[in-house]
Amino acid sequence: MASEKVLAQKQEEVSKLAEKIKSAKLVLLTDYRGITVTDVTNLRADLRKTSSEYTVIKNNITRRALVEAGIEGLDEQLIGPTAVILNTEDYLPAIKVVYKFIKANDFYKIKGGIIDGKLVSVEEIMTLAKLPSREELLSKLAGGLLGTIAKLAVGLEQVRLQKEQA
Repeated sequence: MASEKVLAQKQEEVSKLAEKIKSAKLVLLTDYRGITVTDVTNLRADLRKTSSEYTVIKNNITRRALVEAGIEGLDEQLIGPTAVILNTEDYLPAIKVVYKFIKANDFYKIKGGIIDGKLVSVEEIMTLAKLPSREELLSKLAGGLLGTIAKLAVGLEQVRLQKEQA
C-alpha cells in the first residue's frame, strides 16, 4: 500500500487538476498514441499561443479530478493513453489547432471534451473546429454590409440623375 506521503501528493495533484478543470472553458481528452515527440512539442507550442495547456496525466488522477470538479460521463474516454488539453480563454482557437493537428496526423484522436462546463461529443467539437473564425465572420459581415451600402448609393445616385433630367 502507498505511503501517506505519496497519497497526500496524489490528492494534491487531483485537487490542482480539479481547480483547473473548474476554471477551464475547454477540456479536451485526446489519444496521443503514435505521435512523435517532435509532433507533441509542435502541438504544445501551437496550443500555448491560444493560452492552452497540454499535459499527459494518469487516467486515475484525471478521473478523480473530474469527479471532484462535479463532471461525470467521461469514464469511457479515460481508457488508454490520454492527454488533457485545458483552455481558460477563448476555446475556439484551441479547437482549431487540435483539428488542424488531427488532419495532419490521422492517428491522433479526440476522445471527448467539456466546453463551458458541459459535456460535448467528438462530433460537436469537430463541428466547432470547422466554423470560420470570429475575424472571418466579421469580415464577411462587413463585406455584406458594404455591398448593400454600395447598391444603395448607386440607387440614390440614379434617383438624383432622374430628377435632374426631369
